[in-house]
Amino acid sequence: MTMMSELAADPVPWGWLIAGLVLVALETVSPGIFLVWFGVAALMTGGLGYGFELSWQASLVAFAVFAILSVLAGRSLMRGTQATGEAAARLNRRGDLLVGRVFPLDGAMVAGEGRIRLDDSVWRVTGPDAPAGSRVRIVRIDGATPVAELVDPGTAGPTSPR
Repeated sequence: MTMMSELAADPVPWGWLIAGLVLVALETVSPGIFLVWFGVAALMTGGLGYGFELSWQASLVAFAVFAILSVLAGRSLMRGTQATGEAAARLNRRGDLLVGRVFPLDGAMVAGEGRIRLDDSVWRVTGPDAPAGSRVRIVRIDGATPVAELVDPGTAGPTSPR
């Protein structure tokens, strides 16, 4: 029997293997890490179909069992990679990490606005007027703007009315 006649005689395993590859490929263009588990289940069903002659009904039951097992296994694998607790609460809120820290002003704080340097970025801050180099402590975040207070008020420049 040639390979083509074997495929024609039992197309069920090939169908599952092709479906599995398609599902895994679709996962690369649709984010979410979900289709891959169904793809794995289809590939396992196709492999099982080559080891044992399965009817299409039996292969459908095998796929359902493999799908449930692979989704549960995938969930347990992904559970350890998700941010939880405090890390999740601070996600996309980098400014909150500045609260309580002390920085020198990058330039003079004039009319309640100044700048601080943090690593490779410059942040706009609000607070009392002060000369460049004054040390300020970030007390809270207002929207995306840190609000500062002078650490040593004796170094403050003239204050302007608001």
